[in-house]
Amino acid sequence: MESFPSKLLENAVEEFAKLPGIGRKTALRLVLHLLKQETQEVNQFGNTLITLKNEVKHCKVCRNISDTDTCTICSAPSRDKSKVCVVENIKDVMSIESTQQYNGLYHVLGGIISPMDGIGPADLEIASLVSRVEEGTVKEVILALSTTMEGDTTNFYIFKKLAAFDIKVTTLARGVSIGGELEYTDEVTLGRSIINRTNFEDSIKQI
Repeated sequence: MESFPSKLLENAVEEFAKLPGIGRKTALRLVLHLLKQETQEVNQFGNTLITLKNEVKHCKVCRNISDTDTCTICSAPSRDKSKVCVVENIKDVMSIESTQQYNGLYHVLGGIISPMDGIGPADLEIASLVSRVEEGTVKEVILALSTTMEGDTTNFYIFKKLAAFDIKVTTLARGVSIGGELEYTDEVTLGRSIINRTNFEDSIKQI
């Protein structure tokens, strides 16, 4: 356990250490780095985080993070509004966008079904997805969740929820490795998985 010369320093380290992937040693290094910066730069750093927390919005259509009520993707005239790609989180939207192989819209669930973590369908943006499909504009729903047991369970649950609608439900081609997360899949592989997506019913038969 470190012996801090300042309680203020210790408190700052404790806060940084709460961030995912940041241990106490890394937290100390970051705090000491900030102490070396000009006061104006540190104030800007802090104010940026405060502004982010207070002013960032979630798109009313897809639940992606946005500066406005409707995100730039959903409001873009060039996007194909007949296709909706269902993802777990905002990072997955960014990963798919980086491939430049998809021109439809998104729907961010905010997680996946995980009974072990106490996360059920009601905790996710599944009902809002069904509502979007009910409007009649969507012709294809692409299930792009991580190929884990929880991801597959969520895919199947959504597939059953959409079974009554006359739409195509597809999933990423298995170029994404079993047990893998989209965030860690390279752009080329992910791009090919989107282009070569398959009917979800066919993917069930392969499991």
